[in-house]
Amino acid sequence: MNNRILGISGETLAVEYLKEKGYIVLQRNYTCPVGEIDIVCKKDDMIIFVEVKARETLKFGYPREAVTPYKINKIRMVASNYLKQKRLVNQKVRFDVIDILGDKITHIENCF
Repeated sequence: MNNRILGISGETLAVEYLKEKGYIVLQRNYTCPVGEIDIVCKKDDMIIFVEVKARETLKFGYPREAVTPYKINKIRMVASNYLKQKRLVNQKVRFDVIDILGDKITHIENCF
């Protein structure tokens, strides 16, 4: 499977997982000039920005290991843009990573 198809499939699995856990998905693939966030969702009174990483094997390590300091900084900047655009500046926020390896989903809350 090519990386783009794997990514879309992983995001779809992550959305289904989040909905099953009671999250309300606000947006998929939010894009601004700074970059992109895979999933923006809400649970209780918190906005959660979710980065999804999917791999079929451990050949290149765990998917979560691809969330580098550079990527974290970009996600934070995009999240800031989202909050300003939606006028949600006083909201509580959290950053999660959903790691998908084959068919196993690991949800890392408050990852950074």
